[in-house]
Amino acid sequence: MSRIIALSGSLRRHSYNSGLLRAARQLMPDGVALEIGTIADVPLYNGDIEEEEGIPAAVTRLKDAIADADGLLLSTPEYNNSIPGVFKNAIDWISRPPADSARVFRGKRVAIIGASPGGFGTVLAQNAWLPVLRTLGVELWNGRRLMVSEAGQIFDAEGNLVNESIRNHLKAFLEEFAAVLGE
Repeated sequence: MSRIIALSGSLRRHSYNSGLLRAARQLMPDGVALEIGTIADVPLYNGDIEEEEGIPAAVTRLKDAIADADGLLLSTPEYNNSIPGVFKNAIDWISRPPADSARVFRGKRVAIIGASPGGFGTVLAQNAWLPVLRTLGVELWNGRRLMVSEAGQIFDAEGNLVNESIRNHLKAFLEEFAAVLGE
């Protein structure tokens, strides 16, 4: 069985991006498990903390989960036309120390999805992830894109995906991503 770890770049309780991942967990093809991790307990990166206290437990859990998974699915919001700071911060922590980054990221198959209330979805945030992911040495999967725009009409008040067309697109996205994990 293939295993995907998924991370939402939003801390909001009724986040569209967390809702996208909950829907993804329900739509996974047979033989593939999706585990949703959280960045909520990851502190702001501080080199002094790393030097004095080491890697925080929440970061270690995420690092190990990603390293053990066959793939990584990032669900990114778009803030000010780019990556949310809290999400980038979590990935920065997970890449520490540099000597351990390859164990976690090198060659890891990664896919990006995202939802935003704006009219362009998360196209700019997804593009902003590209140099970061390239630096980490991941194997970015570009088989399909999923950028949900006008998310306020696609999700209910609790952040649950209620649009059947987007559910179908997400299902196809997941099936194609899962297929490359088995290769």
